[in-house]
Amino acid sequence: MTDAQDTAADSSLRTPGGTPPDDAGSSVTGAPTPLLEPREGIPPVIADEAALVEVISAFAAGSGPVAVDAERASGYRYGQRAYLVQLRREGAGSALIDPVACSDLAGFGEALSGVEWVLHAATQDLPCLREIGMVPTRLFDTELAGRLAGFPRVGLGAMVENVLGFVLEKGHSAVDWSTRPLPEPWLRYATLDVELLVDLRDALEKELDRQGKLEWALQEFDAIAAAPPAEPRKDPWRRTSGMHKVRRRRQLAVVRELWETRDRIARRRDVSPGKVLSDAAIVEAALALPGNVHALAVLNGFGHRVGRRQLEHWQDAVDRAKALPESALPQPGQPVAGPPPPRAWADKDPAAAARLTAARAGVSALAEQLNMPQENLISPDTVRRVCWEPPASAGAAAVESALAGYGARAWQVELVTPVLVKALSAKGA
Repeated sequence: MTDAQDTAADSSLRTPGGTPPDDAGSSVTGAPTPLLEPREGIPPVIADEAALVEVISAFAAGSGPVAVDAERASGYRYGQRAYLVQLRREGAGSALIDPVACSDLAGFGEALSGVEWVLHAATQDLPCLREIGMVPTRLFDTELAGRLAGFPRVGLGAMVENVLGFVLEKGHSAVDWSTRPLPEPWLRYATLDVELLVDLRDALEKELDRQGKLEWALQEFDAIAAAPPAEPRKDPWRRTSGMHKVRRRRQLAVVRELWETRDRIARRRDVSPGKVLSDAAIVEAALALPGNVHALAVLNGFGHRVGRRQLEHWQDAVDRAKALPESALPQPGQPVAGPPPPRAWADKDPAAAARLTAARAGVSALAEQLNMPQENLISPDTVRRVCWEPPASAGAAAVESALAGYGARAWQVELVTPVLVKALSAKGA
């Protein structure tokens, strides 16, 4: 039994203040305290190069980890660019930076090279930070730390309340951060988002260490920091909501043409694609295959608010898809790399299905024992791949090699290998 397993089994070791909350949802005694104002007030928004140089210098001279957050304008603007960056570091205080006015923040990356960056849900913010030149070499993800430590609620507000006993304002998370100038209440909210992030990091580090999971977390953080940018998604139009209704290839072609037309318009206007045309409208048109603008106009999403010229634009897209030769029509479904969907395993390979059933049960039991989500213990895709095409030998060395080949970290390999060895050797597998 590992230290973490031993800790998880002994609930008496849990004490208030920095531990996973109990069933009542909080590990902090007494009523939480509302956090209404940043301790040094709301800093001015940095929007020119001279001020940027000054704040970079201040942060380079600071000490300890640096808290980092970014605000996007999802649902309002095209893409996932950052419209406000918040930072805080001991000795430098808090800073708010306008990445529209100061589009190159590589100076921060250089000044803070080797410094640990503290982010909450790092994989959400890293892509937009990378676009403006901010790339950490070391990081601590407080959301992931909360998952590994066994907290059932890992949003920033819930973590700050349960671990530190403070309540963060929640009212401005989904506003249009591309607005200029940004209202003061929004800036206060943004500043408070990094106010206690390092404090939260310190408390979670202690809790992970107490549970024997700190080394596991550090391996996870290193993997996130070292991960390359994600490859562009192939055929993104296939992710249109409601695609399960579209069966015929000609209809798929209409979805593709309307999606790509909408994407070009949204990019040119710098607005969210959903504000140009809804996914539901795209699917409606694909199913109906309207022959003219009059037939298109009666469909949901193409009503009275859509002008004649716009209707003609969308009908042209439908007509282009309808005119494609059969050879140019998209195939149903996407080429799947790796195993088929698990629901098909019983028919395709009953032995593999038995292996997967045994592996899932073993991983689930171990994750429960360790008090963490199964997907953080080991990627479900990795489990499927090992069970679908098991190594020639079901021995520990072969399984370890297979897990490492699929990107599992050392701590995951150590814990999960015995489970998979047993599953691969199970009766019926």
